[in-house]
Amino acid sequence: MLFAVRMTVRIPSDLNPEVRADLVAKEKEYARRLQREGEWLHLWRHAGKYANLSVFDVADNERLHEVLWNLPLFPYLEFEITPLAKHPSALA
Repeated sequence: MLFAVRMTVRIPSDLNPEVRADLVAKEKEYARRLQREGEWLHLWRHAGKYANLSVFDVADNERLHEVLWNLPLFPYLEFEITPLAKHPSALA
């Protein structure tokens, strides 16, 4: 199942800088692993915001929930999730 997921990051400004750096590094590695494994298809930055638009290809809603829940930055993320279906006029 394909999902478009907009993630907005809201890390508190008073979070310890070392904790922040550790979380961001873990987030980067987790995202890269899921991309290599084929579940995180696209990762696009929103210009001018600490946010991204991602496309996931996962087995079902439960798997998407698991993937998002395990993001190291999960406590500081807001999500907008849109299930995707193939459009009949799409070429691919």
